[in-house]
Amino acid sequence: MSNVELTIGGRTYTVATSPGDEERIRNLGALVDDKVRALGPMAGQSETRQLLFAALFLADELEQQRFNSPPSAAAAAPAADAEMAGALESLAARLESLAAALEDRA
Repeated sequence: MSNVELTIGGRTYTVATSPGDEERIRNLGALVDDKVRALGPMAGQSETRQLLFAALFLADELEQQRFNSPPSAAAAAPAADAEMAGALESLAARLESLAAALEDRA
C-alpha cells in the first residue's frame, strides 16, 4: 500500500492507495477540493456536510455527463465511469471515516 496526502477544503488527509494509483487519487482529491471551494464558506455546516455536498455535486455532474453523452461516447463511458465511480466511492468512504473520527473527537 502507498499513502497519498490530499488537501481538501484546507485540511490535509492521508489516504491509502494501491501502488501506481497515487497520481489518479491526487487528481480525484483535487476535483473534490475544487467542489468544496466552489461551495464557499457554509456557515454552521460541519466538515462532513461540506464533503457530502461536494460529493453530491460531483455525482450530479457525472449523471448529467452520462445523460448528455452521444451514443458512441456512451459505449466507451461505462468502463471509465466504473473506474471513476470506484475511485470516488473509495475516496468518499475514507473521507467519511476521517470526518466521523474528527466529529467523535469534538
